[in-house]
Amino acid sequence: MRPRHLVASLVALGLVSVLLAPNASAQTAPSGEVTIAWHVTIAPTWFDPSTAPPQITPFGILYALHDSVVRPLPGGKTGPSLAETWSESADGLTYEFKLRRGLKFHNGDPLTAEDVKFSLERYKGAGSKPINDRLKQIEIVDPLTVRIHLKEPWPDFLTFYGTTATAAGIVVPKKYMTQVGDDGFKKHPIGVGPLKFVSFKPGVELVLEANTAYWKVPTIKRFVLKSVPEGTTRVAMVKGGEADIAYALDGEDALNIKRDPRLQLVPSKHASIFWIEFADQWDPKSPWHDKRMRQAVNHALNRKAINEVSCLSYCPPAGVIVPRVMDFALQAPVTAYDPERAKKLLAEAGYPNGIDAGDFVPIPPFFTTAELSMNDMNAVGIRVKIRTMERATFYSAWREKKLRGLFMVAAGNSGNAASRVAEFMYSKGGFAYGGYPEIDDLFHQQAKERDRAKREALLHKIQQLTIDRVMFAPVMDYRTLRGVGPRLAEHALDTMPLNPHPSYEDMKLKP
Repeated sequence: MRPRHLVASLVALGLVSVLLAPNASAQTAPSGEVTIAWHVTIAPTWFDPSTAPPQITPFGILYALHDSVVRPLPGGKTGPSLAETWSESADGLTYEFKLRRGLKFHNGDPLTAEDVKFSLERYKGAGSKPINDRLKQIEIVDPLTVRIHLKEPWPDFLTFYGTTATAAGIVVPKKYMTQVGDDGFKKHPIGVGPLKFVSFKPGVELVLEANTAYWKVPTIKRFVLKSVPEGTTRVAMVKGGEADIAYALDGEDALNIKRDPRLQLVPSKHASIFWIEFADQWDPKSPWHDKRMRQAVNHALNRKAINEVSCLSYCPPAGVIVPRVMDFALQAPVTAYDPERAKKLLAEAGYPNGIDAGDFVPIPPFFTTAELSMNDMNAVGIRVKIRTMERATFYSAWREKKLRGLFMVAAGNSGNAASRVAEFMYSKGGFAYGGYPEIDDLFHQQAKERDRAKREALLHKIQQLTIDRVMFAPVMDYRTLRGVGPRLAEHALDTMPLNPHPSYEDMKLKP
């Protein structure tokens, strides 16, 4: 086994390097309170990592209450958190993790290797299938050492286990979970993260406080996370001092923050993207089975204007649904905005007078982007009307394949191109409505390929196939715009690579 903190050796071997764990420094007791206005209703399902979807939003709660064996940390995409060090065998089949000493859950129970094993075995969220397909054995070597054995080398193991591609590496307390069950855990979650659960009012707010036993103690004592779906209200809260951070602002709301010299407008650096799904493209009876119809949608979208209006030009137009900031992303050209070409394609497909395409369901609360996309489609004769859903309902309908026709989605979890392919392009992906045998074959090939250049070529070929077959209509890479109030000396947003949420333990208030 090779220790992962031997950085020079790892670089020479072409393996992923890690940072040494930062030393906890002496500090005063946490103090003060911060309020964050969320753009969605906070869901109690996000208290339990075992069912986390392939989305970034729940990690704003998960990384507050919980911690992972390894995870994104300031300075690295995968760094040591609950595990101080780890190593990978030369054949790529075994990963060994050494846990920190003295770790305790919020209720005082010690964290051991048994909890790590239990948490991975009960995980059934995004990415669980590729993990379970390759997992051979979880071995407890001693109370602080875990070995994970794979059936075959898998170069993406740490991507799926140690980034926000999935929540598989997050550890929950086996003893407490066994006592209270899944429902009891959602009512009062116990974790080992930087913040402890205090109270939850569904649809209103979640209150958390600093965990002074955490390996890196927060400086702020109390956090109030409020559910505020209306953007104008979130802006008003930051302007009036009722909130210190407001998430996911667009259009005029973002401009109102930018124009106020007391406030900051902070665009994210995370791996998020908007696209339109053609759910029925595999149904020969559907108009969307015709590639020309899907091309028409792509040419109808004025992505530059959508970016300028809804995202203040912070969100680059996209040519593929893998965000350009991800490893192995194909830097694809953007489909040209050409409404006349879109109309011609509709006519060639048998719709010279356009088509009544029914409902257009967008992911909440990004309605400005959705309305602009709808207007562009309507302008060329693809007549749709927006039908809104509550966010949790939307996710359930998407996952259960109940959304039909055209709908707009977004995904912001990290990982790399392979983790996006696994969920959205691979025919058996958790959120895929269909697929193609050639893409599936390439997906399986790249999963075993340990040569980085060869693997990149395979993943680029998959992405190019989605473009050639017009599987999606990419809109733009999303840089979520956050409003930050004047009380914060350090907002700690984007300190964790590809994660738009703050590193709570690094946030600081002004004196």
